[in-house]
Amino acid sequence: MKWSQFFTSSVGKKLVMSLTGLFLTSFLVVHVGLNACIWANDNGEMFNMAAHFMGTMVVIRIMEWGLFLFFFIHIIQGFVLEARNLSRRGQGYAINPGNKTSKWYSRTMGLLGTLLLLFLIMHINHFWISSRFGGMWNVMPLAEVDYDGKTYHNLYAQMVQVFQNPFIVVLYVLGCLSLAYHLMHGFQSAFRTLGVANNRYLGILKSVGVGFSIVVSLAFAMMPISFYLRWVE
Repeated sequence: MKWSQFFTSSVGKKLVMSLTGLFLTSFLVVHVGLNACIWANDNGEMFNMAAHFMGTMVVIRIMEWGLFLFFFIHIIQGFVLEARNLSRRGQGYAINPGNKTSKWYSRTMGLLGTLLLLFLIMHINHFWISSRFGGMWNVMPLAEVDYDGKTYHNLYAQMVQVFQNPFIVVLYVLGCLSLAYHLMHGFQSAFRTLGVANNRYLGILKSVGVGFSIVVSLAFAMMPISFYLRWVE
């Protein structure tokens, strides 16, 4: 079988979903660690300096475009697999087995993924576009702040402003909730696709996946809540 045929096969699509999903999961670890700097309660100095480092380091910038590529591939493959599953399902089961054979969030990965896509578009619009293209194409630039005589984008001030809107805060929290359920299924499913079949290891991976999903998604959700309730200044 040629490589082109393999990656367009059912197994190949699932493998691509698994590999890109695990890469995106590693990105979440970095992203949540960076954003956690807001709780230093230093008026955003640590967060702004960390964001500046991530935004100006050449290696990170190259990886950033790779990240967008993996997002695109993961999303497209997800929709392709969901369409294939729906077409094979036809009119559905005569009797709906419910949670007896699978969890509801494993059966609604397409919907959860779509909600995450909408959340991602909103998130990019609020923060990434202004930090990368501010002042270009009529994009409003970020405010700036000086630390020890050096100028930085004040991304922290942008977060303060964005998260004073309760509607946006609710949308972000719902996005984080979708992320949690998406990860709960996707984490252990990725390792299954990569060949992990031992029940003991799968049980460990499932527990790690649930814990990871809850901790990361809760941390992301607490950020807009913290700004809205002014737990950080």
